[in-house]
Amino acid sequence: MATEKSKSEILSVEERLKALYELQTILSEIDRIKSVRGELPTEVKSLEDEIVRLETRISNFKAEIDAKRNELAAEKAKIEESKIKIARYKEQINNVSNNREYDLLSKEIEFQTLEIELSEKHINEFNRVIDAKTAEIASIKQAIEDNKHILEDKKHELDEIVTETRQEEDRLRDKAHEIEPRIDERTLAAFKRIRKNARNGLAVVYIQRNACGGCFNRIPPQRQLEIKMHKKIIVCEYCGRIMIDPALAGVSEAEGK
Repeated sequence: MATEKSKSEILSVEERLKALYELQTILSEIDRIKSVRGELPTEVKSLEDEIVRLETRISNFKAEIDAKRNELAAEKAKIEESKIKIARYKEQINNVSNNREYDLLSKEIEFQTLEIELSEKHINEFNRVIDAKTAEIASIKQAIEDNKHILEDKKHELDEIVTETRQEEDRLRDKAHEIEPRIDERTLAAFKRIRKNARNGLAVVYIQRNACGGCFNRIPPQRQLEIKMHKKIIVCEYCGRIMIDPALAGVSEAEGK
């Protein structure tokens, strides 16, 4: 029973090279369609990430404000506690029997008064922090609204372009999927790897002016002859792209030269 591997082995090198070039042509057309969208997908993603980042900052600021409010409440409780102590000490100071007791109570009143002043200082600091964070939250909320408006416009623009090109892109992808089974798995994997690393996305190129059509380094005559024979898949020793002769790409020798 024939396996998928044996089916691919039945295909000649020439047939596989033709399939590779046809696949390359289709994928290049898909790349062209994507380029029509330009930087819009990246811009949309960046705006979405920025909105998430800003919303996270707001959450962090709110947590800081809550923490400061808790500290503020604690300082107010301290003040109330100190006031109660001062009132009690003042009541006791009227009934002292000696100077030592009077001095001790006076020092306690002075200490609690200083505690109140320190707590009031902390309260003022906490209020300044709360006011500053609240102002920052308001500013960030405005930035979020601005970004959301821009994001909405960008998404609308992108959706229009995608709608216009989706049908053609889907047709090309279906065609590419039909071609892939005509190429053995190892060669197809190599093709995808080369294409991914190539700056212009070209994994298969034909000889132009006796040079590689990808990196334009000169190809020796003997090497060119081997490429024309279609006996094996040959890659450029400089850029690693798969090379074919112009005729296999449907280009005349004159055009190739």
